[in-house]
Amino acid sequence: MSKVVTGFVVALAASAFATANAQEVVSIGHSAPLTGPQSANGKDNENGARLAIEDLNKKGVVVAGKKVTFKLDSEDDQADPKVGVQVAQKLADAKTVAVLGPYNSGVAIPASRVYNAAGIPMLPVASNPTLTQQGFNNIFRIGASDVQLGGTMAEFAVGTLHAKTAAIIDDRTAYGQGVAAEFARVAKERGLKVVESEFTNSTATDFLAILTTIKSKNPDVIFFGGYAAQGAPMAKQMKERGVRAKLLGGDGICSADMGHVAGDAASIVYCAQGGVALEKTAAGREFLQRYKATYHTDPQVYGVNYYDGMMLLADAMVKAGTTTDSAKLIAQLAKTSYKGIAGTYSFDAHGDLKGAPTSVYVIKNGLPTPYGE
Repeated sequence: MSKVVTGFVVALAASAFATANAQEVVSIGHSAPLTGPQSANGKDNENGARLAIEDLNKKGVVVAGKKVTFKLDSEDDQADPKVGVQVAQKLADAKTVAVLGPYNSGVAIPASRVYNAAGIPMLPVASNPTLTQQGFNNIFRIGASDVQLGGTMAEFAVGTLHAKTAAIIDDRTAYGQGVAAEFARVAKERGLKVVESEFTNSTATDFLAILTTIKSKNPDVIFFGGYAAQGAPMAKQMKERGVRAKLLGGDGICSADMGHVAGDAASIVYCAQGGVALEKTAAGREFLQRYKATYHTDPQVYGVNYYDGMMLLADAMVKAGTTTDSAKLIAQLAKTSYKGIAGTYSFDAHGDLKGAPTSVYVIKNGLPTPYGE
C-alpha cells in the first residue's frame, strides 16, 4: 500500500474516531439566592441540580449522535429583582441553553422577560400565578403554584384543624402576597373568617407589635406568606407572647432551616410543599440518603425538584435531538411527560405543572415531616 493511501486510511480512521468521540459541553444556568437570609434554599436548589448533572455525566448522554457533558453556571441573584434581571442578561449573553430557577417569584417575574426575549426555556419553582400568566411559552414551573399551596393550607385549616378564625401576615414579596392571597380566597370559600390582616417585610425579625394586635383577636391560626428567615423568629415570638394560634405557611417556611432556627417553637408550624413526600417512596428515600451523604446537610425544600428539572431537561434534549435549537426544546418541554422522583412533570398551556400534588408537613426534630406520621 502506498504512503499516500496509508496516510489517507489513517486520516479517515482518525476522523471516524473523532466523530465517534465528539463531545459537546452544554451549559445550564441556575439563578437563586446563594448569599443572604435565603441562601440555604438557594444552595439546596443548586445542590439538587449538581447531583443530577453528576449522574448524567457519569451515565453519558448522547444527543443527535454527540456525547454531551453538562455543566452548571450557577449565579447568585441575592433574592433581589434587579440583580435577578442582571443575572438573566448575563446568562442570555452567554448563550445558556436553559435556566433552572429563579427561586423567588419577585425575581422570576421580571427575569422571565429577559429569558423570553432570548428564547431560553426556564424551569422555576417560583410560585406566584402571575409568572405563568404573561403569555410566554418558555416557562415551565417545576413546583406547585400559590393556588395549590395557599389553597391546600386553607383546606387543612378548616378540614383538619377545624379552625374558625384566622389572621394573615405577608412579607410584601411577590411570593408572600401571592400565597397569602390564595389562602384568603379559599378561606373565604370555606367559611374561615379572617379577623386580621397584617404585613411585614422580607428582612424583618421583630414581630411583637403585629403579634400583639393579632393576639387581641384570638385567631385559631395565623397564615404567614413569606420565608423561613422571618417565619422562624415569628414562631418563637408567638410562643413567647403566649399566642395560642398555630402558624401556617407555604413552601417558603417548610424547610429544615425553619426547624433549625425556630427550635422548639417549630412545633406550632404546619406548612405545605409541592410534590410527593419523599419519605413515602423508595426513590425519594434514596434521594434523601444520597443528598445527605454528598452534601453533609439535610435538604431544604426544592433540591429534589431541581434534580428532576435537570433530568427533565436532558430527556427533552434527547427527544428533541438538539441542545441548541431553543424552539425545538421548548416545543418538546411543552408536550413532555417525565416521571421524576418528586412526581410526574407535564405542563398545561400556561406552563404550570399539571395536577401538582401538595403535601402538608409539621416540623419534628428540626425537619419537615409529613403530617400524620
